Amino acid sequence: MEDRGVALCEHRHVAIGAEKQEAGEWSGLSGASVLADELSKVYRVAVRKPGFWGSVRQLVASETRDVIAVDDVSFSIDQGEFVGYIGPNGAGKSTTVKMLAGILHPTSGHVQVKGLSPARARQEVAQQIGVVFGQRTQLWWDLPTVDSFEILAAMYGVSPGDYKKFMDEFTDLLSLDEFLDTPVRRLSLGQRMRADIAAALIHRPRVLFLDEPTIGLDVVAKAQVRDFLSRMNRDHGVTILLTTHDLRDIEELCHRVMVINHGRLMFDGGLESLIASAGLPATMRLRLSSMIPELAAGQALGHGLCTIMSIDYSSRSVDLSFDRRKASAAQVLIAAQELGEVRDVSLVEAGMEETVKWLLTSEG
Repeated sequence: MEDRGVALCEHRHVAIGAEKQEAGEWSGLSGASVLADELSKVYRVAVRKPGFWGSVRQLVASETRDVIAVDDVSFSIDQGEFVGYIGPNGAGKSTTVKMLAGILHPTSGHVQVKGLSPARARQEVAQQIGVVFGQRTQLWWDLPTVDSFEILAAMYGVSPGDYKKFMDEFTDLLSLDEFLDTPVRRLSLGQRMRADIAAALIHRPRVLFLDEPTIGLDVVAKAQVRDFLSRMNRDHGVTILLTTHDLRDIEELCHRVMVINHGRLMFDGGLESLIASAGLPATMRLRLSSMIPELAAGQALGHGLCTIMSIDYSSRSVDLSFDRRKASAAQVLIAAQELGEVRDVSLVEAGMEETVKWLLTSEG
């Protein structure tokens, strides 16, 4: 009865999604390049009991439980946006990407990519998207890299003229000529990732999904991949959704960030808005002409606008901590004049890593 109830529930969600699509309830967002509406994915997993009798009981009457991987996630991405999708391991990032790409079907909710449903129009959507999974490859392991490109070009129906343009452009941008004749299994991780990204773009898709493309790469390889992705987004208007654990990727590439945890979308907005929403203290470092002897850490200035964090008498410097939501840097600088003449000022904002850590901790 329980299985039948779940099946009926899932069928009802699919039917509601079809009704909404036919009624045009998403028409206001039809211009979006990527659209997720109340997207959910639930896995049913077996509950394993310890011991011999637990194994026997599992054979006779298996017990299951539902695991919610993605829980009612909604967002839209316009053409040409570069969006970061971040969260801890198991947050639901890869599951979301797989549903957007049509690899997985949602338990409930609705997905559109360039106005098409990945579940219902897989071939049409495949022509519109490129997908890269950092721990998987779409290249043929034992073949030379260039052979993989030729096979993919044939699969996507890329004309010889377009394939030549692709090879000329991408060989230059990603330095592919270093390893075109090398079997994929002999490529370094950085070389394979460059080849995988090129392969995902061989048919000139308008949307690119990247799941951990820089995982395990060295500093030089990461910089090359970042520069290439930035060019694709800026010069060709490719819409990019990037999942990553390297927040440097987000800071250098993305204008918008979405944070997911426990399957739920916690934040969707600009980087500055994310940092401001956390309200983490900013630090102002001052160099003074002379130091007042009675200064002490923890001392408040300007009627509580800022607090002295640390004092270094040898360099005549003082670090002040303040909340950007309650006081501006100019106000803090005015309050700091009671310390004496200020010779130099530097301001340090809370970084992305601290901000995301605070956001996940406060939610959890």
